[in-house]
Amino acid sequence: MSKRLLSLAKVQQQAVDTGRTRLLVGAALMTLAFGAVGFRVVDVAVFGAGEPKRAHGQSEVVAARADIVDRNGLILATNLKTPSLYANPKQVIDPARTARDLVRLLPDLDPIETQRKLTADSQFVWIKRDLTPRKMAEINNAGLPGIHFQDEERRIYPQGQIAGHVIGYTDIDGKGIAGLEKSQNLALTTSERPARLSIDIRLQHLLRLELSKAIDEFKGIGGAGTIMDVRTGEILAMTSLPDFDPNHPGDMAEEAKFNRASLGVYELGSTFKIFNTAMALETGVATMRSGYDASQPIRVSRFRIRDYRGKNRWLSVPEIFMYSSNIGSAKMAMDVGTEGQIDFLKRLGMMEKVGIELPERGAPLTPQTWRDINTMTIAFGHGISVSPLHLVAGVGAMVNGGILRRPTLLAQETDAPAPGTRVIGEGVSENIRKLLRLVVENGTGRNASAAGYLVGGKTGTAEKATARGYARKSLISSFVAAFPLHEPRYVIFAMVDEPKGNKRTFGYATGGWVAAPVIKSVIERMGPMLGIPAVDEDSPEIRRALAVEDAGLTDQKRKKRDASF
Repeated sequence: MSKRLLSLAKVQQQAVDTGRTRLLVGAALMTLAFGAVGFRVVDVAVFGAGEPKRAHGQSEVVAARADIVDRNGLILATNLKTPSLYANPKQVIDPARTARDLVRLLPDLDPIETQRKLTADSQFVWIKRDLTPRKMAEINNAGLPGIHFQDEERRIYPQGQIAGHVIGYTDIDGKGIAGLEKSQNLALTTSERPARLSIDIRLQHLLRLELSKAIDEFKGIGGAGTIMDVRTGEILAMTSLPDFDPNHPGDMAEEAKFNRASLGVYELGSTFKIFNTAMALETGVATMRSGYDASQPIRVSRFRIRDYRGKNRWLSVPEIFMYSSNIGSAKMAMDVGTEGQIDFLKRLGMMEKVGIELPERGAPLTPQTWRDINTMTIAFGHGISVSPLHLVAGVGAMVNGGILRRPTLLAQETDAPAPGTRVIGEGVSENIRKLLRLVVENGTGRNASAAGYLVGGKTGTAEKATARGYARKSLISSFVAAFPLHEPRYVIFAMVDEPKGNKRTFGYATGGWVAAPVIKSVIERMGPMLGIPAVDEDSPEIRRALAVEDAGLTDQKRKKRDASF
């Protein structure tokens, strides 16, 4: 009996020992398994070992990029996560069949190129970037060995082409290659804060719309427009047409890539008389009561300077400006002299690129040898080519009290006036405002008048320069305006390239007929949009502030009048 009990106890002990051993082995195996999983997680998370090595020349994963917003916080550029398709050729079992399946699912793939990628001596080749979720699901359901997906950041532009030239675009790897995307590339990739622009997308849309209408009506080949705050230098709108959609950079026409507002340089015609008159007044060679003989054309060698529909008489300085006399402007410039003219234009920044945050900036074209004939023609905007942005910045200084401020596309932190450089005195600036108002009230700028907003401006019509001289039927027609003139805040520019006159304009394609109405339409809608109060233009205070005393009376006439008493 005792022997049987002893044997039973021995069997039980063996069973317990066996179970304990099995438990220990199981626990050891579980520990090893969890340890391996943990090591793998750390390895992948910290060292990135789970990602296949890219083939030589393949791009890295797109880095995060900050948003771009307009001055009111509306998103202009942002990132969207999208799946991209890649292959590990080492894992592809049947390259030919896999290539056929991929081409069936993605018809835009090249069959030969796709099969070549799948047989490459590599562990990573891109097949297709930026897939839609539906395409990703279709490819995933096909169960193709060696075919994988990777999330990337795709740059998208919700406003499309409305501000294409300003914002620019990125390449497929997220690197900025045009516009602010290029110039601000470092800031956009190192900051999490959105880049806030000075652009107001409402005004951008408005300016683009009105300029498009003018180009269509007059069958122009393009155009440009800009709105600038003269107190801060902020660009509220800048458009160049034709333009492009940065969401589809591959579809851009070469002509659409060209930014006419900042990169293009043009002879802008009589708009330059603003600077010429300010120069004469600032240097003291002329006053608002001075006059010049504009009765005969000026002959210089084989050249002849004449007025379009000239008055053929003595003209006062205000009349020279109001009637846009080339003869009077040329004589004022000669009184200042060539060196004085060069110095004044340098101070206005007309001899170098505009310092704005864009890579696309045009360098002015000036005479290699600056002779008297150059001095005279530059007085009325021929013989010097600048960008529209040069003109806008310069006119801003002419009306804001005389301070030249650098144009900027980045929103300023405060509404306070930005620092700048004084180029003319406050008194001269006041007189320029009066002259600009005179043009809109009585001169060639009547079509720019927007009731209640005290618009002043200057027309510009210039024949385009060619290798053989000037093309008489190829015009650059423009208008530059400032408002409200009693408290200057904004400068607006509009230009149409090669417009053709029509029945409504009696065949004319000049700046007063083509570009001035664009300015009027923009201001009429811009004023209420920004809460700018309309004023009574006929009030005594306004009349006194902008009146040009004896605008049609020259010094010579005044002497005759005084002698008769």
